[in-house]
Amino acid sequence: MASIEEQTDHATFDPRFPPGTILLEDLQHGTGQGDSVILHPVPTSDPNDPLNWAAWRKWVNFAFVLLYVLLTFVQLDISFTAWAQMQTELGFSVSQLNGSTALGYAGLGVGSILFIPLMDKLGRRPLYMLSSTLQLGACVWLARTQTVVDLWLANLLAGLGGAVCETIVQVTISDVFFVHEHASMNAYYMFFTCMGAYLGPVAAGYVVESQGWRWIWWWCVILFGVQLVLIMFCFEESKYSATILDAQLAPGDAENKDAAATTGFEKTISQGMDRTLSHRFIDRDIPAKPYRERMAPVTVTDGPVFGNPLDAVRTLFTFPAISYAAITFGSILALFSILTSVQAAYMFGPPYNFSASGVGLMNVAPFVGSIPGAYIGGYLNDRCIFWLARRNGGVYEPEMRLWFMLPAAVITPASVLMLGLGLYYGISWPLLAVGFGLFGFIMAGAGSIALSYAMDCYSEVIGTAMIGIIFTRNVLAVGVLFALNPWIEAIGLRDFHIIIAVLIFVILLLPLPLLQWGKRARFRSAKAYTSMAQRQPTCRES
Repeated sequence: MASIEEQTDHATFDPRFPPGTILLEDLQHGTGQGDSVILHPVPTSDPNDPLNWAAWRKWVNFAFVLLYVLLTFVQLDISFTAWAQMQTELGFSVSQLNGSTALGYAGLGVGSILFIPLMDKLGRRPLYMLSSTLQLGACVWLARTQTVVDLWLANLLAGLGGAVCETIVQVTISDVFFVHEHASMNAYYMFFTCMGAYLGPVAAGYVVESQGWRWIWWWCVILFGVQLVLIMFCFEESKYSATILDAQLAPGDAENKDAAATTGFEKTISQGMDRTLSHRFIDRDIPAKPYRERMAPVTVTDGPVFGNPLDAVRTLFTFPAISYAAITFGSILALFSILTSVQAAYMFGPPYNFSASGVGLMNVAPFVGSIPGAYIGGYLNDRCIFWLARRNGGVYEPEMRLWFMLPAAVITPASVLMLGLGLYYGISWPLLAVGFGLFGFIMAGAGSIALSYAMDCYSEVIGTAMIGIIFTRNVLAVGVLFALNPWIEAIGLRDFHIIIAVLIFVILLLPLPLLQWGKRARFRSAKAYTSMAQRQPTCRES
């Protein structure tokens, strides 16, 4: 097998195939009916490889992931519906409540650094179980809150527990699904994120009015308890590591080992053609794992627990696709925090005088907007890359996903201005709902595309990369939320939203330089990526 240095040198002199560039379709041998799709990552012949699972098995496992995502974002985003009653009963100020939200985001940032390195060492299952347990404990604490210290520490714990959600899901998607499915799966993730973030407050508003604010957390305790049991007994481990090179060659292909050990175009041809949707080899002599092994509490891999702690920093600052995803995804999610906090602070008072359920119902609008957003940013984006790849000789470039991002540079500032200026001038609430709905459309669609672009460019290090992405997102959210009230008091609600709209407009124009120079940037990062990927215990690239 070629050494890492030899592989890197080969990739360095083959500008056609920097990290992320793949041959997506066999246009010469396919029938044009979808059977010509070349599978990436290349699956092994092992029936236990998650890439080889039957479709129903993949979807059942992913359904548990989506339930976990839904509940995580419910508990992270329902607290503002209880603010009015908490202020009355416990005397908390708006600044203290905003501070609790900011501490939750701080927990999200710190938790990703603490827990995500355990994924490759111990497996995905223990992280899902740990996260669910921490969130269950945080919800118990929140339900019994009496002081500001209770509120802040419980929110910090909730953030620590929820931190895994924003990274492990993308790793699970990479474990189980192929490149041409990534945007669709990320769209499901974003859709269930939006469902939890938007519909959770709707239900919470009614609970606050009918049962009191503490019961929104007791219901979370019940739901997390059920979800934890399902993860423990039904969710299969998706971490997979094996001697990939020998396993992925079908019988009679031994003479292709040397070719399979290379990188670049030749590697794609030698391995990819044998692994299309219509031509896949499964070695039935390899026994399937029994239920006990599939539900093992941990799946330990040799190597250090935390690896190189600087890898997350390197990916964030030296891989442009990761930098882009961090800035874009982070800005959109931080903007969501701003809009929900401002809405909660202003719509309880005149001229709206909304009840807790009324404020919660405002979140129906962005949820409705997230439905077409997830469809366009997911399924249609995956279909679009096939069309663009065919025009490019069957070769897929990750930047092909970014064309769908350009309308977001106009729609997002418009949604911010409709909501912010609408609150300032006291316009009718249905117009505010339209603005909020437009933002929901962008959050689901643009978030999915940004994550898929990062995954497609640097798939083997996406777990490490997501640490930097989520840390950036939470730094932005924490900074903005702590500064939110002083900032609005200093310049006013109108000027605040104008500034935010201008900033998000500039940020969402970042796809333009990537469409022009993104491939060149990936080409320059090939050596660093190959070196980092080869250190991953679950690396599939030889």
